[in-house]
Amino acid sequence: MAEVAAASDNRPAVELYVSLHVAAVNRFRATHVKEWSDLPLERTGMFQRTISSLIFAAATLGATAAFAQTAPDAMIKQVAGDVIESVKNDKAIQAGDIGRIQGLVDTQVMPHVDFQRMTAATVGRAWKTATPEQQAKLQAEFKTLLIRTYSGALTKVNAQTTVELKPSRNAAEDADVTVRTAIKGTGGDPIEIDYKLEKQPAEWKIFDVNVLGVWLVDQYKSSFQQQIASGGVDGLISALVAKNKAPAAPAK
Repeated sequence: MAEVAAASDNRPAVELYVSLHVAAVNRFRATHVKEWSDLPLERTGMFQRTISSLIFAAATLGATAAFAQTAPDAMIKQVAGDVIESVKNDKAIQAGDIGRIQGLVDTQVMPHVDFQRMTAATVGRAWKTATPEQQAKLQAEFKTLLIRTYSGALTKVNAQTTVELKPSRNAAEDADVTVRTAIKGTGGDPIEIDYKLEKQPAEWKIFDVNVLGVWLVDQYKSSFQQQIASGGVDGLISALVAKNKAPAAPAK
């Protein structure tokens, strides 16, 4: 299971996970938009492993300024252990305390993910015509949705949890790279996670994450665009707000 991330700029909740593009995973019934809990991915036997992997992916991305010039694969390898240790030592996070998880995401994850790019890719064409206020709300609600959806997976972290880098396929001059890892010691088979990162002026930033063959952006892109088609950007924002106010699903 894994780790994730998000934010840049100093705007609230701007720039998880996530971040996070293969063919769209989620489909809708005829003319009705599905609830996120009804999506095909969540009906498969792999769902629990997928959500656990995504939250672990977020946890590995909490690099500090000290890693600004570090190679992307080395950065992920280095910071993964530190952040996982933070989870191991925080009983409240292990118990699913949303407030503590929010703090972990905001301080150790968000500064190292281009969440604006991730949200824009998920929303699609409508992002360009959305107002700055709508864009800020979309980012804030999307981040909250991801935290609420995947927070229960933090209970999978244990004393044996480690991150292993897989051989790199990137060229030294590449500005966009994919870092491949495997998460071990979570009570099951190793979980393969791929990170897409972009080289920015200050440091490398994540803008998508692939877990078990599913990119995070694509996992939500279809449902977001269907909601926009039926209710516009404000309709999507309202749907996210309602989803985030609903009782959180029990951790498994």
